[in-house]
Amino acid sequence: MKLSVIIVNYNVEHFLDHCLHSVRNALNGIPAEVFVVDNNSVDGSVEMVQRKYPEVHLILNRENVGFSRANNQAIRASVGEYILLLNPDTVVEEDTFRKVTGFMDAHPEAGGLGVRMIDGKGNFLPESKRSLPTPAVAFFKIFGLSALFPRSRTFGKYHLGYLPENETNEVDILCGAFMMMRKKAVDKAGMLDEDFFMYGEDVDMSWRLVKAGYKNYYFADTRIIHYKGESTKKSSVNYVMVFYQAMIIFAKKHFSAGRAQTFVLLINAAVYMRAAAAIIYRGLRSIVFPLMDAAGIFAGIWFIKNYYENHFKYTEGGAYPPEFIRYLVPSYIFLWLLSLFFSGGYDRPVRLSRVIRGAVVGTGMVLVLYALLPETLRFSRVMIFLGAGWTLLWTLFLRISLHMAGLKSFSLEGSSRKRIVIVGSADECRRVDRVIREAGVPVSFCAYVSPAEEKIPQFAGTISQLDEVCRIYRINELIFCSRDVTAQEIMDRMASPPVASLDFKIAPPESHSVIGSNSINTAGDLYVIGTNAVSRPANKRNKRLFDLGISLMMIIFCPVLLLFIPSPGTFLGNCFSVLLGKKTWVGFTRLARPTKHPQTLPPLRPGVLTPAHPLRLRDPDAETLARLDTLYARDYRTRNDLSILLRSWRLLGRKDVGY
Repeated sequence: MKLSVIIVNYNVEHFLDHCLHSVRNALNGIPAEVFVVDNNSVDGSVEMVQRKYPEVHLILNRENVGFSRANNQAIRASVGEYILLLNPDTVVEEDTFRKVTGFMDAHPEAGGLGVRMIDGKGNFLPESKRSLPTPAVAFFKIFGLSALFPRSRTFGKYHLGYLPENETNEVDILCGAFMMMRKKAVDKAGMLDEDFFMYGEDVDMSWRLVKAGYKNYYFADTRIIHYKGESTKKSSVNYVMVFYQAMIIFAKKHFSAGRAQTFVLLINAAVYMRAAAAIIYRGLRSIVFPLMDAAGIFAGIWFIKNYYENHFKYTEGGAYPPEFIRYLVPSYIFLWLLSLFFSGGYDRPVRLSRVIRGAVVGTGMVLVLYALLPETLRFSRVMIFLGAGWTLLWTLFLRISLHMAGLKSFSLEGSSRKRIVIVGSADECRRVDRVIREAGVPVSFCAYVSPAEEKIPQFAGTISQLDEVCRIYRINELIFCSRDVTAQEIMDRMASPPVASLDFKIAPPESHSVIGSNSINTAGDLYVIGTNAVSRPANKRNKRLFDLGISLMMIIFCPVLLLFIPSPGTFLGNCFSVLLGKKTWVGFTRLARPTKHPQTLPPLRPGVLTPAHPLRLRDPDAETLARLDTLYARDYRTRNDLSILLRSWRLLGRKDVGY
C-alpha cells in the first residue's frame, strides 16, 4: 500500500463530501486507503460517507476526542508507506498524490511534506510554509513586525516570506491541513501528541520529525484549496485562547525553562491583546451604525426646532423649554432606533422597506409616549411629525449614500443580487441552478458555460470563452461543477480571474450544497437547500421578540398561571430572567461538549426548555439530544418555539435550564 489518507471530521458534511470527491479522483491508479474518523458529528456526515463513499474506512467516535487522538486512531490502523493527514475543508488536484509520493520516493531523507495552499478565492495561504516558532519569531509575529516586513529574513521567519511560494524548499514546520509523512519516520518520532486537543499538534509533530533526523519540505509543484476551517472563527476569542494554549504546551515541551517562560509571557500578552481587540471591534461594529443614525436625527431635529421656533411658533420671542431637547428628543430618538432595529433596519443587505416600516412604527411609539406624558411635558405634536419626517429622510439618505460609496456592508438588497455563471454539463448546470434558487440566494442573472469546446444550445459559451462571458455580463460569482471540471482547471481559473472581485464556488456532484469562501479569514460559505439558521439576524431578532412578548404576557396573567404551573416562584423568576435577557424560553440541551473545542452550534442564552422536552424522552443519549439541537438551530421558526412552549408548559417552572 502506497498511501493512507486520513481525514478527521466534525460536523462539516458538505466540505467533507467535496474533499472525498477530489481525493477519489486524485487516487486513480495509486494503491491507497482512505480513513474518515468522525468525532461524533450530528450533521449527517456519517450517513453521507456510507452512502456515497463505501470504499472509505469509517472510524466512529462517541465523543469529540480531538484532532490528535482521532488521527492516531487511523494511523494505528493504516498500512500505507506514506501517511497523509488531510483536513475535510480541502480540495486536491487530480495529480497531487502522484506528485507528492513521487517526491518522497526520490528524497528518502524527507520525513514530512506540505504543499502550496490557496484559499477559496485563489490567494496563496502563507501558512503553507513556516519556521519553528521560537520566542523571537513569535514576538515578531504577535506584534506585527512579520506583517510589516513579510520578506525579511529576520522579521518574516514565521511564514518564511523570503522563500518564493513557487519553489520547493526545506522548512521546519508543516501545516496540518495537508501533512504527508513517511510511515517509518512516524514510527521513529512517535505519533501525534494527544495533549494537543486541536491546533499546535502539527507544529509539534513537524519538529519531532526533524529531531528524529528527517527533513521537512514545502513542495510547490502542486496545489490544494483550503477553506480555512468552516467551523472555526479565527477572529473569535475562543480560537485565540485554544490556539495560543497549544503554543504554550509546545514551548514547555521543546524549549529550555528560560526560553519557555519568555514564550509563555509573549503568548499571554498576545491573548489579552487579541481578546481586547476582538471585543472592541465587535462593540464598535454593532453600535457605529445606530450612532450615525442618532447623531444625524438629533442634528436635524435641533435645526428644525430652531427654525420652527423662530419662524412659526415663537415669532415674537421665546423658545421650547430646555427639557425638550435634553430629555424628550433623546427619548424619541431611542424609540425610533429601537423600532428600526426590530424592523430589520440594521440587517444586511439593507432593505429600504424595513427602514420605512421602522420609522413609521417608531413614530407610533413616540405618539403613544407623548400621550402618556403629563400635560407639562407635551410641548409640541408638530415637532414629533417634523422629527418623524426627518428621521425617515435621514435614515434613507444615510443608507443610500453608504451604498453609493461602494461599501459592501451597506449594499442595498436589490443591488446585492448575484450575477452568476455556472460551468458544467447541461444536467449539472440545471441541478446547481436549482440548488441555488431553492437555497434562497438572490440571483439577477444566471448563465451556463460548457466545460468543453462543444457548443450547447441555450449556453452563453464554452470554457475557452469563459473570461469574455464574465466580462460582458458583469459576472460576480463563478460556480464550477466538479463532476465536469477538474480541480486543476478550477485552480488555474482562480489564479487568473477574468474580472476583479469575482467569487468562486464549487458544486460537488449529487450534492445539495455549493461551497465557497470569500477570503483568507472567512469561514467557508455555503449555499444549502432548506436551512434557516437561528443565527440569522432576522431570526435572532424574532426569537428575542418572542421571548419578550411571551414573558410580558405571562407576567400579566401570572395570577391565573400560578394556579396551574408547578414551582410558581421559579416560574416567575424564569419570566423575569427571560425578560432581562439572561435566559431564553427555548435553548439548547446541556450536552457534555469538550470545553476546549469551539462550539459548532450558534450561541444561545440558556434555555428554560429545549427541543427535546416535548418528546418526553427517558434517559436520551447525547447523540439524540445533539441531533435535536442541530435540527432546531438549522431550521428555526418562531412557531417552533411556540409549539415547544405549548407542549411543555408545565415545565416552565423548572429551576435547571437545559435537559
